[in-house]
Amino acid sequence: MADAAVGEFETVTARRIGEHVLLISLDRPEAANALNTQMGRDLLTLFSGLNLDAQNLRSVVITGAGDRHFCAGGDLRERDGMSDQAWLEQHVLFEHAFYALMDCPLPVIAAVNGAAIGGGCELALACDFIFASERARFGQPEVKLGIIPGGGGTQTLTRAVGAARAKELILSGQVFTPQEALAWGMVNRIFPPDQLLEQALATARAIAAAAPVAVRSAKLAITRGAEVDRRTGLALEIAAYNQTVTTQDRREGVRAALEKRNPEFEGR
Repeated sequence: MADAAVGEFETVTARRIGEHVLLISLDRPEAANALNTQMGRDLLTLFSGLNLDAQNLRSVVITGAGDRHFCAGGDLRERDGMSDQAWLEQHVLFEHAFYALMDCPLPVIAAVNGAAIGGGCELALACDFIFASERARFGQPEVKLGIIPGGGGTQTLTRAVGAARAKELILSGQVFTPQEALAWGMVNRIFPPDQLLEQALATARAIAAAAPVAVRSAKLAITRGAEVDRRTGLALEIAAYNQTVTTQDRREGVRAALEKRNPEFEGR
């Protein structure tokens, strides 16, 4: 299948790469890809749709348009002069958009090509893992604006780097490098800027080549298991494992291995 758009949005582009990979670009480069109300609506619509119907997609990459910014967080120009009530109502929209991303059953890779600040950092952390450009920068500077991270950052950053490190970063609002993020376990890999997207897409293709039910089941077991005690996590793992045993893909995988060929998984 040729590359094709998936839906029409004002502030993001969503393009199918081949048959099973979706590339999402935050597309407000003139505003550092900052989150405005419309981007909140677009992300909510996009991920809510994927959660209901994956459209035969198997993995997702999300990046920023242009070569300087992944996402600079909330659009302060739009927020300037907002009433307290309008601010709170906008944030509810952002919350639902971020939660829809977190709930996506498909693996989502953040390809952070530049600055990921505030809500942009939280957006990356809401993905399953992060690949970063050498020129990426991260930060949660909300306390310098009189607020705190509200897109999951107090929870996702803490789970990524530990409570003590997260407190240091959030309470000081300091910006940090991809090399630091890699050392702390927040970023999986760092690439030169001109290699980042292709490396992220290569990993997305590798995920898409695996058995879709197995991939989703493994993601669910890892994600939910991280929130509970070990014995409960093991029970979740077995429940997810048992879901894969009765699939056609399990039978195809075993046959392909015995016949020394690449499997052809159909997600059944």
